[in-house]
Amino acid sequence: MPRPIAALPKAHLHLHFTGSMRHATLAELATRHHVHLPEALTEDWPPHLSGADERGWFRFQRLYDIARSVIRTEADIRRLLSEAAADDRADGSGWLELQIDLSGYATRFAGLTPLLELVLDAAADAAEAAGIGVGIIVAANRTRHPLDARTLARLAAGYAGRGVVGFGLSNDERRGTIADFAPAFRIANRAGLRSVPHGGELVGPASVRACLDELHADRIGHGVSAASDPELLRRLADGQVTLEVCPTSNVALGVAATPRDVPLRTLVRAGVPVALGADDPLLFGPRLAAQYELARHAHGMTDAELADLARMSVRGSAAPEDVQKQLLDGIEAWLAAPPD
Repeated sequence: MPRPIAALPKAHLHLHFTGSMRHATLAELATRHHVHLPEALTEDWPPHLSGADERGWFRFQRLYDIARSVIRTEADIRRLLSEAAADDRADGSGWLELQIDLSGYATRFAGLTPLLELVLDAAADAAEAAGIGVGIIVAANRTRHPLDARTLARLAAGYAGRGVVGFGLSNDERRGTIADFAPAFRIANRAGLRSVPHGGELVGPASVRACLDELHADRIGHGVSAASDPELLRRLADGQVTLEVCPTSNVALGVAATPRDVPLRTLVRAGVPVALGADDPLLFGPRLAAQYELARHAHGMTDAELADLARMSVRGSAAPEDVQKQLLDGIEAWLAAPPD
């Protein structure tokens, strides 16, 4: 019998703030705050999505924005973080890096700085209650002006070592030019923050290459299009740049036709570190443990191979050394234990 996935210690490096929300919480907060939810977020949940063209991405973003609109109070922020940490703990995660675009919430919470301080305080409380580590990644939005990204980078840099662990770049890859965001990433990098932009999800390998060349990425969100470029695979492997691969998300947005088409084995065989992530379970459904189940069932990965994925997630994280050691020791214990 295979060992239980939820008992495998792991780190979760690709989870978005709004997208981490439980569906039941979305429905409850919408009722409380008198927000009308479309059928795609109620009767037809999880919604049928596509990122293959801008129209499909616009629908995805519209649903995301509606979901974001139910977060209105400090209690809502604290609840979201508490539930995200608890859900990760239940899936075997001992370290969570949660990514947030502060600009999407700031007007409701007296500005960027008060919002970030609230998120960091709530994250600390959620981490203690759940018994896991939680780091915050501040993300810039590539559909906004690059100067906005610099503002966010300066803010994130001021909280480096105080809960903020990385700086990201998200939203539709077909928008904006990666090089325009390089100054923001330089600000973050000088403060010691991890460079963790999205790339290689909706467009080809050139997006991944730009993340390396222009933003000096330590990790790349998704990055699956690199699988078609052998030279780029070698570069990622040589630099041990972790790709945050999100199988359920890839299928839901049309990046891959089926879970089997996610190039997980291609990446791993090339020596590229891979950390599985849930991305936005609010819109896609399955959470972290389900991504490992897909690796097991769609790709035929053994328990030893799943343990390797878990190790890569931990080593690619910003977790402190003692947390990494604890998780790595736990992975060895999981693998050494007889199957149930």
